[in-house]
Amino acid sequence: MASPFTQKIIETIRAIPEGSVTTYGRVAALAGNRRGARQVARVLHTSSRTENLPWHRVINREGRISLGELQGYDEQKRLLQAEGVRFDETDRIDLERFGWPPFDPMVTGA
Repeated sequence: MASPFTQKIIETIRAIPEGSVTTYGRVAALAGNRRGARQVARVLHTSSRTENLPWHRVINREGRISLGELQGYDEQKRLLQAEGVRFDETDRIDLERFGWPPFDPMVTGA
């Protein structure tokens, strides 16, 4: 059975709406542990398929995809673009425009 924090991570990831992204740190903060970004990555790695999570909507705090080219980068970018998320010329996503919940500089882990 998953820990309460893991369950909150899963619930938070499921809540990310189509066409939006959030960061590992924001998922952790919303789930109750602003220092839990690495655990968010672990949950995504181990539970995305079994929990049917929209894993592609979680990116790093710089507004970039963290996966490498042979590790799912292209698939994640394709899925996000299909939902209307736009990348700039440096492959960065504008968190103020596409971030969920709406960008708030006071939220730690943003």
